[in-house]
Amino acid sequence: MASEKPLVAVTCTAPVNIAVIKYWGKRDEDLVLPINSSLSVTLHQDQLKTTTTAAVSKDFTEDRIWLNGREEDVGQPRLQACLREIRRLARKRRSTGDEDPLPLSLTYKVHIASVNNFPTAAGLASSAAGYACLAYTLAQVYGVDSDLSEVARRGSGSACRSLYGGFVEWQMGERADGKDSIARQVAPESHWPELRVLILVVSAEKKLMGSTAGMQTSVETSPLLRFRAESVVPARMAEMTRCIQERDFQGFGQLTMKDSNQFHATCLDTFPPISYLSDTSRRIVHLVHRFNTHHEQTKVAYTFDAGPNAVVFTLEDTVPEFVAAVQHCFPPESNGDKFLKGLPVRPTPLSDELKAALDVDPIPGSIKYIIATQVGPGPQILDDPHAHLLGPDGLPKPAA
Repeated sequence: MASEKPLVAVTCTAPVNIAVIKYWGKRDEDLVLPINSSLSVTLHQDQLKTTTTAAVSKDFTEDRIWLNGREEDVGQPRLQACLREIRRLARKRRSTGDEDPLPLSLTYKVHIASVNNFPTAAGLASSAAGYACLAYTLAQVYGVDSDLSEVARRGSGSACRSLYGGFVEWQMGERADGKDSIARQVAPESHWPELRVLILVVSAEKKLMGSTAGMQTSVETSPLLRFRAESVVPARMAEMTRCIQERDFQGFGQLTMKDSNQFHATCLDTFPPISYLSDTSRRIVHLVHRFNTHHEQTKVAYTFDAGPNAVVFTLEDTVPEFVAAVQHCFPPESNGDKFLKGLPVRPTPLSDELKAALDVDPIPGSIKYIIATQVGPGPQILDDPHAHLLGPDGLPKPAA
């Protein structure tokens, strides 16, 4: 009979974010400090989320982690940096003594289990959601209530932006110690209710060159990247913030596309060059511009991260027609799984004028599926003990 609960477990969820002003390049590898500020949109967790359970117990003999059911190496440096940082904050909080010391000792080992409800490493920002979720969950376990930007950032730079819902900026900061390199919310998720996000999944394969290696090569070799960070991004951050505050979709959409294009230009300016876009990605770009030209205004806008999947922003009333245009240009493989996932989209026929304007030879099967989603909130704590991914023994529950 134990006098205290043998195991303290907390389960949280965290969202994916998509940058509209891109982060690419670090000025400090170890502290994960960026060469420019960035701005992102947090996606809704009903469609994309990471769920993490962290448990501590005096009976655990070592820290352990399971991702999507598989045990992974807990010694990897990014993960260790997160754990060290949260434990440092917990000790600091203990020593100020403004709170009853928690019953669980900081010397206890932690078991962590994390699952994504979308493919990992397929260019859907799984590391951002994953490390934000880890930071947020560990903070609940250890009773840390200070800013978690640094904890999340040490795992994956863009993860600090997933600590908030709505529209979020990651301020690059000036200080060498990175204390001012933090995320803050620009506008809440309720600010622009008509905004919709369509993720066009081109490929769910692992990419050739991960972001971490890619961006360091760019920092070392691309003069264009330097110019972007110093001379282009500051004004774009201000302009993007204005577009969001004023809900100016034309301005928001054009700047989002331009910034995505410039990020990919810096990848091509890297030596040897990096290309994250595929032929299908380029066809989607073409489709978006033809669609907008036909309507004589910016009704849809694309952005691509370090991978071929397109993220398309639009307003709610444009979704059915644009989805129909995508289905016309990229007919789904009939046998596949459901082509449209996420928020329901009412089917709409394409006008002959738009079909003619799109002027494409359809390529079946090159888009695997579309996820329709919207702007969403930041991390959440799940109160239901059934939600825990770890059982009372501190090991992953068998998949239901």
